[in-house]
Amino acid sequence: MKRKFTKILSLFLSAVIIISAFCVIASAAGDDITITNPYSGIDWDNINQYKTALHCHTNASDGDYTLKQVLERHVETGFDAVAVTDHGDADDGWATTSGREFPGKTLQAMGRSKGNLEYLGDSGEFADGITYTYSQGPSGDYYLKSSNGSDILRIPYGIENNAVSVNAHVNSWFVKYQNNNITDYEQCIKDVDKLGGLSVINHPGEYTQARYELYTDDAYNLSNASYKYYFQKFYGLIMKYPSCIGIDINSKGDGRTRYERKLWDEMLTEAAKSGRTVTAIASSDAHQLNKIDTGSTIVLADEKTSASFKDALSKGHILPQSTCIANVDELIAYNNAIKEFYGETSFTKQLDNVISQYEAERDKIAKTAKKSNVGVSYTSLDSDGYFNKNARVKVDSIEVDDNDNTITINSENALIVRFISGGKQIAVVPSSDGKIDLDDYKDELSGYVRAEIFGEGGVVYTESFTINAEQNHSDSNPSYFNLGSFDFIFSLLNSLFERLGRFFKSIC
Repeated sequence: MKRKFTKILSLFLSAVIIISAFCVIASAAGDDITITNPYSGIDWDNINQYKTALHCHTNASDGDYTLKQVLERHVETGFDAVAVTDHGDADDGWATTSGREFPGKTLQAMGRSKGNLEYLGDSGEFADGITYTYSQGPSGDYYLKSSNGSDILRIPYGIENNAVSVNAHVNSWFVKYQNNNITDYEQCIKDVDKLGGLSVINHPGEYTQARYELYTDDAYNLSNASYKYYFQKFYGLIMKYPSCIGIDINSKGDGRTRYERKLWDEMLTEAAKSGRTVTAIASSDAHQLNKIDTGSTIVLADEKTSASFKDALSKGHILPQSTCIANVDELIAYNNAIKEFYGETSFTKQLDNVISQYEAERDKIAKTAKKSNVGVSYTSLDSDGYFNKNARVKVDSIEVDDNDNTITINSENALIVRFISGGKQIAVVPSSDGKIDLDDYKDELSGYVRAEIFGEGGVVYTESFTINAEQNHSDSNPSYFNLGSFDFIFSLLNSLFERLGRFFKSIC
């Protein structure tokens, strides 16, 4: 009897062990991570990395310099492709005015255009003595080739739509289209989508008034009715029209866009719930020559043609980069990480000074009802306020290991790599490592992870790596409410009440 009981007990314990082991295996399988790599299929050893200007202006709209002067500066600063995106008129060529005299003179009468228009012709010489030719290549695209070896692709039909709007600006490329209504995002995006072009929502922070927020926590806070409205509208438009690739997250010194990374993270978090993503670009939005090289987008393309660029942009095969960072919380995070890995350096001391200046100015503005954009002279950087242009950060390759659930960023001239999910920094590593093991951060993942590669020469952003996208896949588009030409009232009232609120708080 005793032997029989022992045998039954042994069998029972064996069954418990087997069931427990199966549960552990099942649990582990359930916790598997699937990484959707936005750069999948790219051969980093052979892909071309083209420095691209997707947003800039000449005096045909509200820029300070002629097309010839603007292109000369792009030649001098090493651009491979340029989209001229003047307000109100699609760029159909650089050789002649091609009908732009009328919008140019109209905008000049409004005080938005300066001086005479100047174009390239078929050949000529820049002010610095560099000679050039402008001609059509075998692909049908036009190229500006200069005696210094520069070879710039003209991205066709660049335009910033809504020339007279209250900052409801949409950039589009690749189709000859222009829309100059007062405040009309959707009509532009819808029309460009129908015609087969691509578009992007420009510097949302200017339109939403987020640029005037003093603290990151307040910007794009979705408990705020105004920000919730804009979030749902912008996100809804991007999801509804695939040709609207996303938003501009860093442009024109970053003063207007310093909170756009937060908006982007909110969009990425929402998009990941249905296995989708949102693309981001960076640009200079230059109106002056000394701003042209402050921001750009690296396009990863097989060849320098508009068809190849359009394909890369639509797939998110890009790396936004900027020499400007105006978000003080990001600067603090970067600086703390550099101190942790490298100790106190002359660069960290300079950044300490920048941060102190920013916070002092912010505290001063916080005591008033003033509508002011916080800005400081970045003494750690050059006289224009930009990071070291001689040490630009470059991404050499991005490796995703599906078996180990790791992402590795290999870069040059960088100090740290910062990994973000759900709008929060989940890891930061020295650039010499550049790796994150997602298994170590399962509880902190919000459906995606993206990276920021930072050094003395500025920052490069990766597009987002969606986590478990297949499990969450959905083709449904989110609903949104669109007040059209009247929705800017939300932002104006929201900004006014916020400023009055902080003023009365300061005196009570």
